[in-house]
Amino acid sequence: MSRVCDICGKGPMFGNRIIRHGLAKKKGGIGLHTTGVTPRQFRPNLQSVRTVENGTVRKKQVCMSCLKKGDISKA
Repeated sequence: MSRVCDICGKGPMFGNRIIRHGLAKKKGGIGLHTTGVTPRQFRPNLQSVRTVENGTVRKKQVCMSCLKKGDISKA
């Protein structure tokens, strides 16, 4: 099963998890230093929804932003 919204096409996005150590300068330290960068994935909040399409009921993977906007009609 793909992790892509059937309505808007929203899919996974990629970014980094950044780990910083040290004490901030305004708290009396020498500043924060980046000690680790790990790639990570931001996945859309997909829900399985029964929808009505041309008089037939079908299951679709829909993101919550499309559900909140009312882009689909639920069965």
